[in-house]
Amino acid sequence: MNLDVFTLFPDSFEWFLGQHHVRNALQLGHQVECVDYRDSTTLSGRQVDDAPFGGGAGMVLRVDVIEAALRDRYGIDPANRAPGRRVIALTPGGRVLDEDLVNELAAEESVTLLCGRYEGFDERAIDNFCTDRVSLGRFVLAGGEIPAMAICDAVLRKLPGVLGDEHSAVEESFSEALDGAPEYPHYTRPAVWRDWAVPEVLLSGDHGRIEEWRMAQSQARGAAQNAQEGG
Repeated sequence: MNLDVFTLFPDSFEWFLGQHHVRNALQLGHQVECVDYRDSTTLSGRQVDDAPFGGGAGMVLRVDVIEAALRDRYGIDPANRAPGRRVIALTPGGRVLDEDLVNELAAEESVTLLCGRYEGFDERAIDNFCTDRVSLGRFVLAGGEIPAMAICDAVLRKLPGVLGDEHSAVEESFSEALDGAPEYPHYTRPAVWRDWAVPEVLLSGDHGRIEEWRMAQSQARGAAQNAQEGG
């Protein structure tokens, strides 16, 4: 798949692109590319933002700057939206990222992520250029770069071959294999540390009992989570 990230800080993705599973994805032919809004702005001094109409603190990413960046990248009027491409504005008020959305995006061929900064985007850019609004949660970050990395990470690890072991992403938190519940607890050596012992069932060698225990633990965690969230 192709993931394009529009940002004012492309250098901030260098660490992310060096991660093992991301390198695996790139070697398999998937693409993660960063596009700097400033590279296509026609404003003097590579300006990208302006003061909000109506007053208020902070600056807003201009609609003409965002249009120029998208037009330069894809060669079409972004209001027409490239066929087969999800264009996502990363904004606190968007749909909260969850396993269902990650699975949706992992099934796409092309996804564009627009990172905001300052007070965010001119709303006309979101209304006319984007297919989705997505958020990591109901809180505010300085920009969209961390959400963009989170989405890329969650999506790429879903792709075949990226994690090396095809079973790695099957039975994990919120997966279909666990009925959408959090993953069960894991333990490793030593079997006893101080006076904390690994549950006996995990040392039994009885894979049927182990599977039952793990599913029960997962379901219990899911019930506790739902209770905390008022579900």
